Amino acid sequence: MNKLLAVAAAALSLSAALSLPAHAQSVADGSREHPLRVLLIPADGGTESGTKADYAPVFNAITRTTGLNFDLKVGQSYGAVVEGMCNQLADIAFFGPVSYVQAHKRGCAQLLAVGVEKGASVYYAGMFAKANAPIATIKDVKGKRVAFGDVNSASSFTFQVAMLMDAGMDPAKDLSAIRMTGSHASSLAALVQDQVDVASLSFDSYEKAVKQGAVDPKTMKVIAKSIAIPYPPLALNSKLPEPLKTRLKDAFQTVNKAPGITPDMIRGYGGGKIDGYDTKFSEDEFNVAAEKLGLLTDELKGRILSKAAER
Repeated sequence: MNKLLAVAAAALSLSAALSLPAHAQSVADGSREHPLRVLLIPADGGTESGTKADYAPVFNAITRTTGLNFDLKVGQSYGAVVEGMCNQLADIAFFGPVSYVQAHKRGCAQLLAVGVEKGASVYYAGMFAKANAPIATIKDVKGKRVAFGDVNSASSFTFQVAMLMDAGMDPAKDLSAIRMTGSHASSLAALVQDQVDVASLSFDSYEKAVKQGAVDPKTMKVIAKSIAIPYPPLALNSKLPEPLKTRLKDAFQTVNKAPGITPDMIRGYGGGKIDGYDTKFSEDEFNVAAEKLGLLTDELKGRILSKAAER
């Protein structure tokens, strides 16, 4: 049964990836006629316009400094972005740490850059509840209804499940109900609407929702905060020509200092302003994501998804 679930999930991911426009299969060289194809995970809300708006400023800045052109698209899911990269439907991708590890292990992706904010390239996953809820610590999550984002997301699924396991819980058995919402914003919305007791999302996504007025912080509280997670990376398709890879890395490393580029254009995960990009970030930093991913066996994921399918 679990193998069937895995096969079905893979098929759906590939189908979503292959639903990209036909022109995505043309040779991309960065010209106006054949822009480099950028595929973005639906990290915040999963809407085409919202996610593209987060990353359009920095790619516009790279265009101004290099003359390279880009076509930004949003994948249907995290898995679809992995499949899109590995099936040569994307030249550059914005991944979560876990989905990047998945693509990198398959030989499809190489690190391009990670955002730098206040000298660091990390972010955090969290579990949130209503301020008046009788839930004080992660141990109190047992028996509660929990919303997760995408099954391939580091900060809306993987690290939260790992925290529950560290607290001695089997999420598939010890949670009263599971909702797989598909995105950080949708998990938070499920909590706001009292559809669940606990929501799983990144702190960046939570802060973005607060700024947008989607949630009143006075009505929420933090139940758990993860260890530091490597910042969601931008990655290159491994099959790109080496001179182009170098050109892109050089551009991202110096884009924050380029003439005519304003601080408003230097944006990262969630559309937040960042100091710049680091193209020399070590691949080894993603080992923490790989370790947490290793805890989530296909059998456990299958049981969690089966639980989520119960209504």
